[in-house]
Amino acid sequence: MVVASFQGRDFCESEFNCKFVDMDIQLITSFLVASVILTLMPGPDNIFVLSESLTKGKRNGLAISLGLSLGLIVHTIAAASGLSIVIQKSAVAFSIIKYLGAAYLFYLAYQATKEKTTGTDINLEALQQNEENVKPLIRKGFLMNILNPKVSLFFIAFFPQFVTADGFHIALQMIILGLIFMLQAMLIFSSISLLSGRLSKYVRNPRFWKVTKWTKFSVLSLLGLTLAVAKK
Repeated sequence: MVVASFQGRDFCESEFNCKFVDMDIQLITSFLVASVILTLMPGPDNIFVLSESLTKGKRNGLAISLGLSLGLIVHTIAAASGLSIVIQKSAVAFSIIKYLGAAYLFYLAYQATKEKTTGTDINLEALQQNEENVKPLIRKGFLMNILNPKVSLFFIAFFPQFVTADGFHIALQMIILGLIFMLQAMLIFSSISLLSGRLSKYVRNPRFWKVTKWTKFSVLSLLGLTLAVAKK
């Protein structure tokens, strides 16, 4: 999806720098902010990291965090390879995917309003610090992520609105965005693990879940609207 290029293109010194500038620094910043907000919103992944850290130790939580983050590489490659072909070959097909992506984001926003406080089911009183071998945990997090088709669907809906026509090859831009998403996810998941003891009190707070629900609804709705009105 073509979004307005960075105004400073005339000042770049090489073709490589021009292409990087054309990705639009403001666009990348917006992508990072949106990614951080969405990753912070309690969902299956970060609730799982929190529960593992509380019940089996922070080391376990960090291993799961690494596995979950590495799994994002697979979804990034899948989204980048497929979408780049569509964007380059067919404006009509791209428009269809764009509107389907926007509809999917609106659907996720609607689903957010129906979410229940599932995180409160974590038994915080019966903690069993029982650290396991790291490699199986990394593999567990990795498989948990790559076997979730909803992640690929989300990437297909989320990434195109942060891609420009004049920058790097579209697939490469999406891979760059995927790596940014992966790194911020790893940082946030790891932070959740390390701060699990302090975060546990929020899991039991109904007001926290209410604010979380409507924040997620607002962010997803805004992303869906942005995608729907953006031009190729």
